Formats: sequence, structure tokens, C-alpha cells
Amino acid sequence: MRADPGARDGDGGAGPGDDGPRPLGIGVHPTGHQAVDAALARLADADHLAVPGHLEVYEDVHRGLRDTLAALDRAPGPTPDGAPHRPHHPRS
Repeated sequence: MRADPGARDGDGGAGPGDDGPRPLGIGVHPTGHQAVDAALARLADADHLAVPGHLEVYEDVHRGLRDTLAALDRAPGPTPDGAPHRPHHPRS
């Protein structure tokens, strides 16, 4: 038995008569880090695009998150009193 190619199977795919993409309805909670929150908010742009357009959004968000993480690894240098820099980890 072959599956109906237009049937919805729970993967969010469009069925016959659908008007186009539908938001997934996944909530994003603020992290308190402005760059991370902006990247996560960008994910909502994918909700309004056809599936082929998602890749560009996902790659953009991934690039932004990767750059944000890389910036955390770059120490700004010694503190004014000459002590080594100690990164601030709010969840520690």
C-alpha cells in the first residue's frame, strides 16, 4: 500500500487544499543575552517561508550563534589592575 503524497503525516507537511506554510508554534524563551535572543527570534522568519527557504534562515541563525559563542572564547585581555581576565558566567 502506497501512502498518499498529499496526506499530512504529522511532519507539518502541506496536505491538499492547504494555503501554504504554517507556523510550527514552537515558543522561544528569552535567554537574557541580546545576541542569542536576536538569533532565536530570527527563527520565526522561517514560519513564513516555503520549506526551501528555511535553509537560509537556519544557516544565518547558526552563523550568529556560532559567532556569539566564539566571542565568549576571546578574552578581552588583562584587566586594568593586571590580573588575568576571568569570564563572567551568569549560571555558575
